[in-house]
Amino acid sequence: MKLFNFAYCKDFRNKIDYLATICVEDWGKPNEYTTHPILHNYIKHTFSKLYYDYENTPQEERSKIFAVQEDKYFIFNTGLYDEHWQKVYAYFTPNRYFNQQWYYEAFITEYALRNLGINEFPQRANYFSDMKELIFDINYDLILQYDHIFGDENNNQRIPEAIRNHFNKQALFDGAILNTKKRIDANYKLALPQYYDNKIQLLLPLYLTNPSTPDLALVVTRDDANKCYLGHTCLPIIWAYNNARLIAKPDSEWLVP
Repeated sequence: MKLFNFAYCKDFRNKIDYLATICVEDWGKPNEYTTHPILHNYIKHTFSKLYYDYENTPQEERSKIFAVQEDKYFIFNTGLYDEHWQKVYAYFTPNRYFNQQWYYEAFITEYALRNLGINEFPQRANYFSDMKELIFDINYDLILQYDHIFGDENNNQRIPEAIRNHFNKQALFDGAILNTKKRIDANYKLALPQYYDNKIQLLLPLYLTNPSTPDLALVVTRDDANKCYLGHTCLPIIWAYNNARLIAKPDSEWLVP
């Protein structure tokens, strides 16, 4: 199967709509491509991670990632649960009419798969191996890549205008960083993991114009060798939510759809 090519079938949008009815949460506002953009993004990147792992896993271990029976079915674990806490899988059958190998049938529960006589249930995508990757170490320094945050045009445009045009914006950022570290010290759940470029990063809220609503999410990478975090870039909140939702539904007061 080519990477995520099943998502281009003509009724995939309807299947995403159905999945949203059995896995109920806020999946974002509709756009021109999909009714539930966060869910669409979640399925796309979940499959991409599983596909990457499958390609880089020994043959004897691959059944834990994709359940494949040639000429019968292809299944992967979405990592989602329905309202009754049944796992939800993506289920495919052989495509007998087009060049694409598999036809995407449905999102389906474990119970329904067992009714079809299927007893193979692959694992959900795994994004980390060490729990310390998920926790911000308050004793580490936080060093920002200001030349990229301020110098890159796309990054700079994400910064609120009042801050972006301020003569002393770096000092304002430094103050916001200090404030964020204090908030995380009081509540470690404010630092949320995202998966990017085959590694875990953390998303930190930056309060630049409003003490109760963050303007941006700062992306940081842990550097244990130098006991610090490197702040690479800032993301709009909706982008940060999309990225964080891939690992788990954010349990935080600041990151919402």
